[in-house]
Amino acid sequence: MTKDKKPPRSFWKELPLLILIALALALVIKTFLVQAFSIPSDSMQNTLQRGDRVLVDKLTPWFGGKPERGEVVVFHDPGGWLNEVPTPTPNPVQKVLSWIGLMPSAEEKDLIKRVIAVGGDTVECKGTGPVKVNGKALQEDAYLFAGNTPCGDKPFGPIKVPEGRIWVMGDHRQDSLDSRYHQDLKGNGTVSEDEVVGRAFTIAWPVNRWSLLPVPDTFDQPGLSQAMAAAPAALGVASAVPIVLWRRRRVLAKLPANVAVGATGKEPRER
Repeated sequence: MTKDKKPPRSFWKELPLLILIALALALVIKTFLVQAFSIPSDSMQNTLQRGDRVLVDKLTPWFGGKPERGEVVVFHDPGGWLNEVPTPTPNPVQKVLSWIGLMPSAEEKDLIKRVIAVGGDTVECKGTGPVKVNGKALQEDAYLFAGNTPCGDKPFGPIKVPEGRIWVMGDHRQDSLDSRYHQDLKGNGTVSEDEVVGRAFTIAWPVNRWSLLPVPDTFDQPGLSQAMAAAPAALGVASAVPIVLWRRRRVLAKLPANVAVGATGKEPRER
């Protein structure tokens, strides 16, 4: 005689478990993968509008990825950037939803700007522009707010960006308190890569604003990274010197006693 099968548990009994699983998954996604952020100001117009919700890739930094020129990134306040901005007090529901990543956090002091230069770069903007990175002029018409000049009202530089830090600017140059305005603080206006939460890769809300946030073509122009590329080349030359000296020593050891290497080191000559 077969045993009677247990009746399936009712949906209402399983609902609390399903909710807990969903919350746990949402928390994992928010912590390690993707997080939503709300745009609180006009500093990134017209790329981003006040009230837009963007999704930020938090996974790449876990694998050693670093901010790159042209990316729109979210970063924590480096210290003193948001002193004058009041932080709204969220209600309990907002706190729970933001904690699990279903709603942008209202308490965290985060900013969103475009990366203009990275560690090792020299960046400057004179007069009305253009912005130059390693001597190369950026063509910023694709994202610069209409009517703005590249320097805004704050020319700067040249500034050498320290390794491990980035120089950031808003797309609405006349309405963005970015790296230009914090040169008197620690880091001289630059932001540590450790403060970067991740790259904003898409506008998720409102629906009619949905779009990706690619890196503009001007940041791919030839020569922009020339200063950075010189370092590996120099390193290669330096590492080749010991090998050349070692091979030369072996050749000398095999030559007859009455033969010496000439002053040029190219051809042997007799004594």
